[in-house]
Amino acid sequence: QVQLVESGGGLVQAGGSLRLSCAASASIVSINSMGWYRQVPGKQRELVATITRDGLTVYADSMRGRFTISRDNAKNTIYLQMNGLKPEDTAVYHCAAMARVGPGGLEYDYWGQGTQVTVSS
Repeated sequence: QVQLVESGGGLVQAGGSLRLSCAASASIVSINSMGWYRQVPGKQRELVATITRDGLTVYADSMRGRFTISRDNAKNTIYLQMNGLKPEDTAVYHCAAMARVGPGGLEYDYWGQGTQVTVSS
């Protein structure tokens, strides 16, 4: 069982920056993949970025070049640096861990409670 706790969300104006953190209760070296997803009420959860134990990263097209996912193995924490924020980035951002193949494709075993990011225009 892995607990994930996100922090760092808040209210910023368009063009601003935020850094989100996700602290895991287990060594992230033992977790094959972790990532960030976001969700707006009434819409399906959307991929933001993922990072593997080897440091390989994947970004959604709309986030590539603006967002950066990284990790700190000593702190069992991953980060999401968000620059050039836009109003459409407003969402609850969730941390996920332990990827696997499920009925719907690539899925994750563990999820955090989420942190709210609001970007004003």
